[in-house]
Amino acid sequence: MPKKHSNDKRVNILLVEDEESFVDALTIGLDREGFDVAVARDGQQAVALFAKETFDIVLLDLMLPKMSGLDVCRQIRASSEVPIIIVSAKGEEVDMVLMLEIGADDYVTKPYRLRELVARIRAVLRRRETHESVPTSDDEIELGPIRMDIDARRCFVNGEEIKLRKKEFALLRLLLENPGRVLTREVLIDRIWGSDYVGDTKTLDVHIKRLRTLIEDSPKNPEHITTVRGVGYRYEATKPSA
Repeated sequence: MPKKHSNDKRVNILLVEDEESFVDALTIGLDREGFDVAVARDGQQAVALFAKETFDIVLLDLMLPKMSGLDVCRQIRASSEVPIIIVSAKGEEVDMVLMLEIGADDYVTKPYRLRELVARIRAVLRRRETHESVPTSDDEIELGPIRMDIDARRCFVNGEEIKLRKKEFALLRLLLENPGRVLTREVLIDRIWGSDYVGDTKTLDVHIKRLRTLIEDSPKNPEHITTVRGVGYRYEATKPSA
């Protein structure tokens, strides 16, 4: 169980991992770095432990007994926005894209160095703190078929509400605040994920793809969130002329 601290700022980590060699090394290494670690050795145990305890971040393996890491991630995301970093030996692109689509914040492949993992953990936590500290306004943005209520964090397409995750909301808001302007991939990643983001840049593409499925009549032929090849993305409020 994670230790309870009244005054210090040690971070509680839920480590979901069934390989004992990784569990032992990570628990010792992360403790030395100032983290408190609770371990779940299968997917069902992870879900049960997460429901009972409070964690600041989850390190989640994909290949688990009893319940896959994919299903664990889905269950956690159904009730919490806690940061999740996937830690897995599976490095194929389809795994990474799928995990990001269902709400993982970052992805680290085995083998890795403890220093790299710790840097990823701290970067994700900093981004979360920065995002949560930004005050909201009561402004609304309405361009083309989209209306965003910034204060209520609600988004509507042609009058119908769509559900957006935090980064999806932030990304769409940034695009709408700059209509017709090409925003480079670097700018988008820096503004949404932070200047210290060290993950794969395909994260941005995954979020753009999901936004298109929610707002475009034909996601494969987008008319509003358009790609400027080799540069970035642009929001067009009106459909381009035929």
